[in-house]
Amino acid sequence: MQPQVKTVASPSKTSSRLWKNILLHKYLYFMLIPCLVFFVVFSYIPMVGLILAFKEFKFNQGILGSPWVGFKYFERFFNDYQSMTLIKNTLIISCMKLFLGLPFPILLALMFNEIRNRYFRSIAQSIAYLPHFLSWVVVVGLAQRLLAPDNGLINQLVAYFGGDGSTFYMMEPGYFYQIMFGSHLWKTIGWDSIIYLAAIAGVNPDMYEAAKIDGASKWKEHWYITLPSIRPTILILFILSLGNILSAGFDQLYLLRTPGNMELSEILDTYVIRIGLQGGQYGYATAVGLMQGVIGLILVIAANRISRRVSDTSLW
Repeated sequence: MQPQVKTVASPSKTSSRLWKNILLHKYLYFMLIPCLVFFVVFSYIPMVGLILAFKEFKFNQGILGSPWVGFKYFERFFNDYQSMTLIKNTLIISCMKLFLGLPFPILLALMFNEIRNRYFRSIAQSIAYLPHFLSWVVVVGLAQRLLAPDNGLINQLVAYFGGDGSTFYMMEPGYFYQIMFGSHLWKTIGWDSIIYLAAIAGVNPDMYEAAKIDGASKWKEHWYITLPSIRPTILILFILSLGNILSAGFDQLYLLRTPGNMELSEILDTYVIRIGLQGGQYGYATAVGLMQGVIGLILVIAANRISRRVSDTSLW
């Protein structure tokens, strides 16, 4: 019996096949051009500025002409007395958003999937998606009005039921995490549920029919069919979210900061803006931002490798 010999396509044939596919689907590739231009202009070209993390920036010499300082700024950050507090605050807020916030959009998608009235489901989804299109300025402004002392809705309800009704919630450190997580969840839960709802729609309906024949309850259908079917989607989104573990969300935290909760709301993102744009220490701010990105990249690579070994689901 003669052994089978595998034929490997030559590079020229592979290139020819590639160009034929591009010409065949030229309109789809044409639609991809704006996306590529966006990432090149706003994501890749600015990466040249990362060399500021290793230079002492001088306006009269420019980025390339400024003198090199090596790892001076990284050493300065870790020797700073604020560094551990900044990292701790960032990790606490990021982990709350990542781990505590993960089940909510999944549950909302499951609820939307169970609504049989098409018109009511469209209205409910529109209401849930609407906060995503509001800026954090509007969201935090609403929170401030609701939580204002004396005339805020929450304090008025507390006073109505016999309470004090004059608590300044935005200034109290004890209420900071609840306000931060509640406003984040309200703004993002509807939009984040879209991809889970799409994944649920792709589950084979025959599996549910078989489960009903076997007498499975609705809870068991979700637990043994729906959730295992969308597990790859959950893992992929979780891995991608790990890249922002040291970026807790500048817009929200900057607007929620008050003198009363500063010890909890000061994170790496607000620190970078304060020392970079306000303090003019561009090299130092770039070094801190580069550290955030490198750690996020390492976590994504590690989580992707672990996920591939455990569940055969990975980004690459």
